[in-house]
Order: sequence, then structure tokens, then C-alpha cells
Amino acid sequence: MATSRASALALLLCACLSASCHVAISGPPIPGPGKDDFLSCMTRSVPPRLLLAKSSPAYGATWSSTIRNLKFLSDKTVRPLYIITPTDACHIQSAVVCGRRHGVRLRVRSGGHDYEGLSYRSDKPEQFAVVDLSRMRQVRIDGKQATAWVDSGAQLGEIYYAVNKATPKLGFPAGVCATIGVGGHFSGGGFGMMLRKYGTAADNVIDAKVVDANGKLLDRKAMGEDLFWAIRGGGGSSFGIVVSWQVKLVPVPPTVTVFQIHKGLKDGVVDLIAKWQQVAPSLPEDLMIRIMAMGQEALFEALFLGTCKDLVPLMNARFPELGMNPSHCNEMSWIQSVPYIPLGKTGTVRDLLNRTSNIRAFGKYKSDYVRDPIPKGVWETIFTWLVKPGAGVMIMDPYGGRISSVPEDATPFPHRQGMLFNIQYVNYWFGEGAGALPNQWSRDMYAFMEPYVTKNPRQAYVNYRDLDLGVNQVVGDVSTYESGRVWGEKYFKGNFQRLAKIKAKVDPQDYFRNEQTIPPLFK
Repeated sequence: MATSRASALALLLCACLSASCHVAISGPPIPGPGKDDFLSCMTRSVPPRLLLAKSSPAYGATWSSTIRNLKFLSDKTVRPLYIITPTDACHIQSAVVCGRRHGVRLRVRSGGHDYEGLSYRSDKPEQFAVVDLSRMRQVRIDGKQATAWVDSGAQLGEIYYAVNKATPKLGFPAGVCATIGVGGHFSGGGFGMMLRKYGTAADNVIDAKVVDANGKLLDRKAMGEDLFWAIRGGGGSSFGIVVSWQVKLVPVPPTVTVFQIHKGLKDGVVDLIAKWQQVAPSLPEDLMIRIMAMGQEALFEALFLGTCKDLVPLMNARFPELGMNPSHCNEMSWIQSVPYIPLGKTGTVRDLLNRTSNIRAFGKYKSDYVRDPIPKGVWETIFTWLVKPGAGVMIMDPYGGRISSVPEDATPFPHRQGMLFNIQYVNYWFGEGAGALPNQWSRDMYAFMEPYVTKNPRQAYVNYRDLDLGVNQVVGDVSTYESGRVWGEKYFKGNFQRLAKIKAKVDPQDYFRNEQTIPPLFK
């Protein structure tokens, strides 16, 4: 039962100007309602088939198409006035210009894994439109240069598939779930099973095309290094709309090895995790061993960039307590490992092109970072928490290697040197009325863990967005810096202030705004 639930959870977890586009750069937004004027403005440069009002037959299906968290499908959810489904950067430019001119804000959705749904809903009544990038998902590979241009509406599975098809010797280091959208993932950092070898996805971004708050389309040279720094880990939708990203691809060996070993309390899982938290971050960077702990057992799941013949002696030397042996080895190509990890032996490479998540559920998610080993006695208590009513799962990713060797201020993603591992607390349920116990468990578990995780600030990962950490307060139609600091320093540490200063330069009127976007700092 626990194994099937863990597999289900893995599935669950799992943002150029056309010559014919004539866009006038707008000035400050005009206060007050302007939704009809906004639509009229849009139809001058965007085909009507790409504009969906609430009365449009396709509106409901389009809005709900990539929503992973079913609690946001409620009739109480504040939905957009319009959904724009651009096929060209100029359509996005028009949306910004018309939105600024007629007082309609924009939210941007690339894949829909957004844990708090801020890419397609508002927490309070607001007049806004959603730019849905699902029609913009090209992946263009340059095998000779080992680079790719990837549209923000592409999903991770589409990147992996396209790269392998063009050149099987290359891969890309990003998340485990194939249905995650590129735009949100890259803009928050983005990491997966190769984080120890190649760092975050954002660490491997070398250029981008962004529509800014004035409706201008900018590449890296035009936007400048400050804005280019900010979009690579500073969180989605704070500074503009990233149309596409140029990334450097990374070499992968012809054979990789995956193992998945389940251990329960009777197998000494507490001792194993206590040892893992010190061993896993110091292993050679070709080996990543993460843990999913649920109920009375844990899954030790690994990707090794090499063969079983090399992996077994390494495990015997560095982590013999796990009892890994050749029978646990699953050798395959790197591209085969990508669906294997979330889907198991039934996963195929073609599954990477499936843009629909197999499981959608109600959920609540939180995160932590651990710098000092957690005592064994605490792990014993943690396992009592994992069997409480409404309990969820803890997913733990070890750091070390490349992700920890990058300077803390090299990108906005600050969780680097000295970090042992990241924790994601995942709680999901089926049925609208069943959320009280899981929600309470999440918050109580988070409170229990406070003494054992990072402090001042207690760190969190922005791609595991959590509104419990705080929301922006708006004064004079601009989000306040002090309200943003409450949650922002947890995600970005000292990088938050630099992000806020960049926001003040590129979007001083706070047009790109939601409950957890970077506020401007004017000093």
C-alpha cells in the first residue's frame, strides 16, 4: 500500500517580434475598470480565436486544463476575466500594452504545477487576465553548440524528449515531473535528479527573451545583467513575461543506473536516514540518492551517471548500511531513466510527451532546508508524525556537488554552500471536504520541525510556493517592501533586497503583481 501511494505521489508531484505585429508601448495604467476596452484593444493585434472571455465555450476547459490542485477548481476561486493563448511574442506584448492602458493586470501560466495557483487565480477579488503559454512550446536544439532555445510553455518532458532525439549524448538538468512548465520551473531555479552534477536549471540558462512592463521584447543584451540575473531564480511573473530561454545542454553517459530500495522501521530505516543525511551530500556528484518517507517506510531512490559495475563498490564503500547490491540495479539510457523515476518500469520515453498529469488531487505543500544533521531520536519522532491522521509525505533531496558550489548570490536561488538537504512536505487528498486533517497535519508538522531546520531566516524553496509564509500588502497600488520581506527572505535570503531594487527599475508601478511577487524597493 505504501509503495503504491508513494508511486502515486511521485506522479502527482510531478513562463520574436513579428513584422505584422504593431504594438504601441503604453504609459502608466489608467485606474478603474476597463475590461471591455481591454478586449477591444487586444482584438486589434491578436486573433480573436486566441482570446477567451468567460462567456466563451472553451473558457472553462482552457482555464482548468493544467490545474493540478483541485481545491482551486472551486466555484469560490477568483478567475480571470480573459484567457489569452498567444502563439507569438507580439501577442504577449499586446496583452501587456492593453493591460497597462486599461487597468487589467496579467498573470502568467506555463504548466500549472503552481502549488498556490497564483498563475491562474487570485486570492481576493481582482480584475485580471491570464496569459496561458501552452501554445508556445517549441524546443529548438543546436547539437553542435550543445544549446537549446525553449519556449516557456513547453513542459520538461518535451525538453528531455527533444534533446535526446537530436543528440542522445546530451541531456538537461531539471525536475522529475515531465508535466512541469518551463516558465515557472526555470524562473524559480528548478532542480531534479542531476542537481548534484549540474546544479539548477537556472544555473544553465545563458540567454532569454522577455516582454517587460512596457511591452518591449528584450534579449539578454537588451535587458541587461541585472534583469537577466533576476529572472533566473527570482520567481515567476515579478519582472515581466519570459517568452523563451536559451540553455546549455549537458553531457550524459550512454548508461545510467537507477535503484529504488524500500526500507521500513523493522529494517532500521531510522538509522539509515540518520546516516543518509551525512553521506548523501558528500557522495561523488555523479550519484544522487533522494528519500520519500511515508507512513512507516522510506524509499531510497537513486540516479547514478554510470554503470552498475561502478555503482556497487561505491555504495559498499560509502553507504554499506543500505545493503545495495547488483540485484537492485536498473541500467538504461539517461532518457529512459527520466520516465522510470516517477512512473516505474511501466514508464516509456513517449510518456514524456503526455502533457496531462495522471493524477490531480487536493493538496498542501511546504518546504524546509537542513544545514545540520537531525538527531536520530528526532527521526524516531518524525516517523510517529508520518502515521498521524491526515499525514503526508516528506521528500528529501540531498545537496552538495554542483548545486552547493555555486556562490549564493550568483543567482537569486540562495540555498547553496553547507546545505545538507531540502525537505518538501506533501499532503494530498481526494474529496473537497477532506482537507481539514491534512492541512492541520502540514502546519503542525512544520511547527514541530522548526528547531531542526535553517534559522534567521527559516529557508524555503520558491517553486514550492507557500502562502502560509506571508503575502504582499498593497499601499497606494504598490506592494510594500516590508510585507514582501516577510516571505521573500525565506525564499531568497539576502538576494531579496537586490531583487526588490531590480523590480523598482524595471516595473516601478508594480504592474506584474500577485500575492507573492517581488515588491519594488525605491532606495
